[in-house]
Amino acid sequence: MEKRTLGNGLEVSAIGLGCMGLSHGFGPPVDHDDGIDLIRAAVDSGITFFDTAQVYGPFTNEGLVGRALAPVREQVVIATKFGFAYDGDRSTGLNSRPEHIRATVDESLRRLGVDHIDLLYQHRVDPQTPIEDVAGAVGDLIAAGKVGHFGLSEAGVDMIRRAHAVQPVTALQSEYSLWWREPEEKILPTLLELGIGFVPFSPLGKGFLTGAIDNTTPFSETDVRNTLPRFTEQARAANQSLVDLISAIATRTDATNAQIALAWLLAQHPSIVPIPGTTKVHRLRENVAAADVRLSADDLDDITSAAEAVAVEGERYPEHMQRMINR
Repeated sequence: MEKRTLGNGLEVSAIGLGCMGLSHGFGPPVDHDDGIDLIRAAVDSGITFFDTAQVYGPFTNEGLVGRALAPVREQVVIATKFGFAYDGDRSTGLNSRPEHIRATVDESLRRLGVDHIDLLYQHRVDPQTPIEDVAGAVGDLIAAGKVGHFGLSEAGVDMIRRAHAVQPVTALQSEYSLWWREPEEKILPTLLELGIGFVPFSPLGKGFLTGAIDNTTPFSETDVRNTLPRFTEQARAANQSLVDLISAIATRTDATNAQIALAWLLAQHPSIVPIPGTTKVHRLRENVAAADVRLSADDLDDITSAAEAVAVEGERYPEHMQRMINR
């Protein structure tokens, strides 16, 4: 697979793998061996960029990712995240105090079985801790050799600039796709100005843009989509028109919906590296093949125009989760 460069020279595969769904968020966790097999299939397919976090599981996903990648550790880039406090397995909210960062990063290193984390994100901006203190703490970890690069997740323009002034930010991770294009207004121009890479999560709209989900699709009890306003039956029915438009373009270009959605993202700028997640090897290979899809200027215009013509219904998250997004 072709490589792309995030900020500060961090080279990764053009498409990464979001590993959250193997342990967390979209139903029961996969069997441990199946999860290892999928991650290693990703390596065999050319993926070198793997995304996890302390909260996925919580904690179990880091262990899974670390074990799966141990044989190829020097060939891959592992990203994880800090920023939540826990009482056992129960989250007690945001915590990015420097002493908490240092302690939890040591725990991540142990779970991953590595001596350094290639890319360390603040998972969510902590309004109780100045971002300068956060950036400084990560800078200290970089100086100590425990971390390679600093990233932010769901941070707004002001926080990005303030953090970057203290410790250069390599990547911002936030949601971006054909049905969530808010980053184009302020976030993406800022990243391009500062030379920061963009890592879109949920580039396939949590599966909706693939065409495999409609308003009758059931989700398991532990699937986060049960709680998301954008995934109510009414919202899914209203948003189906966007999927239908993508399907028409996919048929015309001999690609799948997922490949069209990912290829469109890749075409927005060379510093964009989406990280679709999946639990199925055949879907993984389908996503990887998107890196070879070449959309013409007319194709891109048609896709963008189609997305602009649809008024997407439903918020991304319920109110309590929306409050954790810094804009």
